[in-house]
Amino acid sequence: MPATKPLRRTLAALAALPLLVLAGCGYGSQAKDDGGVEIAAGAEKIDGLDSVRIGYFGNVTHATALVGKEKGFFQKELGATEAKYAVFNAGPSEIEALNSGSIDIGWIGPSPAINGYAKSDGKNLRIIGGSASGGVKLVVNPEKIESLKDVKGKRIATPQLGNTQDVAFLNWVAEQGWKVDAQSGKGDVTVVRSDNKVTPDAYKAGSVDGAWVPEPTASRLVAEGGKVLLDESTLWPDEKFVITNIIVSQKFLEEHPKAVEAVLKASVDTNEWIRANPDEAKAAANGQLEEDTGKALPADVLDPAWKSIRLTDDPLAATLEAQADHAVKAGLLEQPDLNGIYDLTLLNKVLQAKGEPAVDDAGLGAQ
Repeated sequence: MPATKPLRRTLAALAALPLLVLAGCGYGSQAKDDGGVEIAAGAEKIDGLDSVRIGYFGNVTHATALVGKEKGFFQKELGATEAKYAVFNAGPSEIEALNSGSIDIGWIGPSPAINGYAKSDGKNLRIIGGSASGGVKLVVNPEKIESLKDVKGKRIATPQLGNTQDVAFLNWVAEQGWKVDAQSGKGDVTVVRSDNKVTPDAYKAGSVDGAWVPEPTASRLVAEGGKVLLDESTLWPDEKFVITNIIVSQKFLEEHPKAVEAVLKASVDTNEWIRANPDEAKAAANGQLEEDTGKALPADVLDPAWKSIRLTDDPLAATLEAQADHAVKAGLLEQPDLNGIYDLTLLNKVLQAKGEPAVDDAGLGAQ
């Protein structure tokens, strides 16, 4: 099976990036409990497991994981099996942890999932559910860029070479008829790969003229005087595209389907609770962000960021396939075989039990 080409060295380097927080996963740091959520008296272990190790990012696009942890939804469904957590700051690091068995299940963006699946010849993971759509914007300096055509000739930041937003921006640039070398970022637009944490400082310093970034970085830039020039959701059918998926190691899925089903039920229940309690959910997510990163988001960043994200149980499989095609067109990925990347059996079982319609794998389901 073909593997990624120019991205191989980049992804290998990114995989070595440090984890922001390592909580109770045995992955290089002091173990931490589930955040203070108590295990109910008389609860039983699922599949005889002492724990299930869950990975996610300290980012509002991972709101399901943030709120599910903070409000105890995962622990409730896992019974006496302890929910343990690891917080990551890079997709390749999370894929590495999944491959090594340091986590069992993770919330992650589409590009790392695609690359992880392709690099392992389809043997390391399955996408088992969706979590979020949207939350990505092109924010620019209004003094330098007034319209979309003004982006030509400017310096625009993306988070990483080959990451989900980098691929989306390169695809949008190509659709404008402009030329950019994907590896160097040089061309009709200069693409500056910049960590989301430092992009606002780069913007303030004038070293970039704008950024194609996820929340909450987009809203941080707006708080610094930036203007939203384009919301990526407007480029997709029904304004929906996957930004966060749920993945699981194939070994864990095969050996512990009851535990996986419990986590999926908790995810679906969390999304339902968030929709019914948006203000309380926003506060819960911010509280968990503060615990994970040491700093809560201010209201002028959190409020618009929260509004721009749509939580969804549907993995929006057709949009993942389109994102892979965009990476291929940009020259960042050899055509991957994504057949088998999805297994939505347990998710659809959970949805059916709640009277909800089944979701589709776009023909990319495991056989």
